Amino acid sequence: MKNILYSFFRNALLILFINSLVDSALAQTTALTIDASKYSTLQQAVDALPSSGGIVNIPPGNFEITKPILLKTENTRLQGSGGSTHLINKNTTGEPAIIVSSGKDQLFRLELSDFRISGNPKSGDGIYMEKVQELMITDMTIDHNGGHGINMKDCTENPRIANCNLNYNSKAGVNIDGGHDIVVSGNQFEENQDALRIKDGFNLTMTGNNIDDHLRHGIVIENTYGSIISSNMIEECQGTAIILTAPTSPANRFCYGITISANVIAHHLGGGIELNNAWGCAISANTFTLVHNFSILAGPGTGGITISGNNFSNSRGKLGARNEKNPFTWDVGSGVILKSATDITISGNFFGKLITEAVKADESSSGILVSGNLLTELNQGAHLIKKTIDLGGAKDVIVKDNLIRD
Repeated sequence: MKNILYSFFRNALLILFINSLVDSALAQTTALTIDASKYSTLQQAVDALPSSGGIVNIPPGNFEITKPILLKTENTRLQGSGGSTHLINKNTTGEPAIIVSSGKDQLFRLELSDFRISGNPKSGDGIYMEKVQELMITDMTIDHNGGHGINMKDCTENPRIANCNLNYNSKAGVNIDGGHDIVVSGNQFEENQDALRIKDGFNLTMTGNNIDDHLRHGIVIENTYGSIISSNMIEECQGTAIILTAPTSPANRFCYGITISANVIAHHLGGGIELNNAWGCAISANTFTLVHNFSILAGPGTGGITISGNNFSNSRGKLGARNEKNPFTWDVGSGVILKSATDITISGNFFGKLITEAVKADESSSGILVSGNLLTELNQGAHLIKKTIDLGGAKDVIVKDNLIRD
């Protein structure tokens, strides 16, 4: 009898203990999912997260804020219900809508997804993130902010930005200051000052983005190496589509090991690709159409550049009537310019119906190979007949096996 009673009470206690563990686990799971509609402000909802992180669900609606929402809990996802969840930054002293930062330590695994952030000309960044590692920003609309759309400082480990609309921001759509192993893919950039700027980084993968109507430049890469820019549509920048640059001092600051390939670079008033203090880069299989001034400019400090398999041309009369007051209506095409550049290979390209030389170099350039290119119907609308290939006294040059057709 004692054994029967002992077994009964032991089993009962075991069942109570298991139920307690289950209840505790369920309570913890519930605590990790925050319904922002249950709180007076979004900041209160974010502050309700435990130190282990969780999910904050923001319901549909307009949420006006006058000071930044501070997110400082790692392993956290802040998510909305698409464009119907709209954070409106009413701040007029240059502060961001959202700050993701602990203030001193690194944060890991932060995600922002599925809502809209807009600002005003006097507000700051849409999102400012500092020392956030393994971050993900997806399916966001970030527009009309007075600063950058997304501004990342020392987010050095594996940031990913995908499937976002980054539009009409007063500065860059995305600004990255220090970072590596970065993925920026499948986004729309519309009429920011610049689309993307990165400084002091490496291993940027920027693919499959649509970049349109920027008030200055498209992509600006400074003192960065080992990156790829491919399969992007870059159209109608007031300035230049892609710039690789670095200050000449100190001497160890430069861009190198970067591939720019399979992009459409169309209708730019400044130029196509500009290289300053860049080394060991490949420019291949891009289409340059309706690009003013230059399609590729290799400037001082630039060397070891391969330019192959590209197409340089105009619209061949498809653009329509020319309006002298609107340069975007001019049916132009441009070629390659070398200024104080060294060790440049230009091979296997097509140059057609340009208003500039196909290749032009200055006397301070050297080590130039121009071979195996097809050039046709140049000097379109030029006031003066220009040489097809003009290396202008550059040293150590070979020009051979090009097919030139009038």
